[in-house]
Amino acid sequence: MSKKTFSVRKLFNDLHLWLGLGSGIIIFITCLTGTLLTFNESIRAQLATPIEINTALPVKNLEELSKDIKALDKGKINSITIPSAADKPYKLNLKTSKEDRRGTNFVLDQYSSEVHSIDKTWYDEFYMFNFKMHRWLMNEDIGRPIVGTSTIILIFLTLSGLILWIPKKIKASWKVWKPGFKIKTNARWKRLNHDLHNVLGFYTFLVVLVMSLTGLCWSFEWYKDGASAVLGAKVFDRGADKKFKSDTIQNLAKMSPDGILDLTNKTLDYKGTTRISFPSKPSDTYIVTKYSDDAASSYLNDKLIFDQNGSLLKKDLYADKPLNTKIASLIRPIHTGEFYGLWSEIIYFISCLIATSLPITGTFIWWNKRKKKKKKENGLVRQ
Repeated sequence: MSKKTFSVRKLFNDLHLWLGLGSGIIIFITCLTGTLLTFNESIRAQLATPIEINTALPVKNLEELSKDIKALDKGKINSITIPSAADKPYKLNLKTSKEDRRGTNFVLDQYSSEVHSIDKTWYDEFYMFNFKMHRWLMNEDIGRPIVGTSTIILIFLTLSGLILWIPKKIKASWKVWKPGFKIKTNARWKRLNHDLHNVLGFYTFLVVLVMSLTGLCWSFEWYKDGASAVLGAKVFDRGADKKFKSDTIQNLAKMSPDGILDLTNKTLDYKGTTRISFPSKPSDTYIVTKYSDDAASSYLNDKLIFDQNGSLLKKDLYADKPLNTKIASLIRPIHTGEFYGLWSEIIYFISCLIATSLPITGTFIWWNKRKKKKKKENGLVRQ
């Protein structure tokens, strides 16, 4: 029997096999939880208890609402979100305590000033469990680097899988290429399992690659900084808007939130949802985010920053952003599939579900080959 000669293809095959087996369980967990998180916002919207608002009353302006909310003494206003539809309630975010860093969400009746708590459902615990498993296997200090390392391996598995999918002779006939595009459904289960791994892996490799490359931004600080350097724009630049400070002296006249809203609607003259973030300190500014009803995603938004006296400090229109800045600002929705609404979420859900199956089908391929090799060594397989 002649010895098998070394080849680059065999090297990729061996690395694909053993790295896949070694990281399979982590990749399975990460992809499964990612699949379960895909339609998060849609599920929350469906499970939310509908709040009836009294549209027979005149709608209150933001100044009136702010006073009424302050009188309730539930917390300090972080932001108010105003939908374009008059029959939809406002969304309210309040800082209820010093420890409430991101604030607590409420539903606000803009006609009666009633503030409704958002009831927790079974999905909240389900979501948090999957979120923690997806990000760091329930333990941030230990799990984060493990998930990150397995994601790097997944990137290699995706690229090496594509190399192995390509026939040895690229100029081969269509007959040689065809099996890589089609699952032979009437074949025995070993061949079917092979096709499920090989063919489905090919069709989803681009989405899985994008999810993996963006996912590393949460695992490693050095990777996030490197991605920012490559793009020429900072990834997760959450503090950018905080750099603007108000020049308004406390004794000078300040513009009301309603004045800020009017200026916003004049500057961004289209129908859409508007979120106004209120200044919490004398040196803070109003930060207004608005996205059109026609936008595919709420992430495709425009942003305005106003001084407390109403002067416009920054006008940040999504359409005017350079491509690198757009990509950097969309890393999260690109990772989760929210960047183009329901259609991109469906594609991501299917791709992530297939990625969940790949460690299983890959393990079966290895096991079947192992059994065949043992039979051959025992003389039970015909030569």
